[in-house]
Amino acid sequence: MSRVVHILRAGKLSYQKSLNLQKTISSLVFNGEKPNVLILTEHDPVYTVGIRTKSYGPEEEQRLKALGADFFRTNRGGLITFHGPGQLVVYPVLNLKNFQPSVRWYVCHIEKTVIELCRRYGLQAGATEDTGVWIGDNKICAIGIHASRYVTTHGLALNCNNDLSWFKHIVPCGIEGKGVTSLSVELSREMKVRAVMEKFLESFRDVLECDLVELDSDRQREIMEQIE
Repeated sequence: MSRVVHILRAGKLSYQKSLNLQKTISSLVFNGEKPNVLILTEHDPVYTVGIRTKSYGPEEEQRLKALGADFFRTNRGGLITFHGPGQLVVYPVLNLKNFQPSVRWYVCHIEKTVIELCRRYGLQAGATEDTGVWIGDNKICAIGIHASRYVTTHGLALNCNNDLSWFKHIVPCGIEGKGVTSLSVELSREMKVRAVMEKFLESFRDVLECDLVELDSDRQREIMEQIE
């Protein structure tokens, strides 16, 4: 059983390129060429909706695009959310047979990873019946995943120092009466993605009990060229 996870630091990507990258990586995982890969990225402004979202039709799509953001309909779980600069977006492409062949187990451990990260910053975060990680009534991390034959795609978006005003144009994750927050807001200081990324990796390693290995630079370059 392999609990080695390869880290792919993708830098800032358009959402479309992130979908292409996940497709490429998941094919490698399915074929056994790479057991597990953790994609770390940021996105340009984009609203994405999951398979359960029915309310954001063509008119709503155009309204959101007029704000200057892209808009994508996806096959992940969850409802509508926003991604943008200053937000750490993580796409774990894992073969759950190397961990626990349970989607519920996986989502729970992704939540635990973010809760542990917040704890390391002195913040008390938690999970509720609504997927994601919360500080009080404010969501700090959205989670929406897809799994096919126990290989995962999509993932999580952790608010670091992103502009939260983008969320005012939607009902985040379809939950009325709740807000959003970020590490910068909660800690009253600038929390950049690059610094938070390292804390995330430590928490991910400890919670999922795995070994993290940087993806070989030549192999990463080869993979990234495929999505251009």
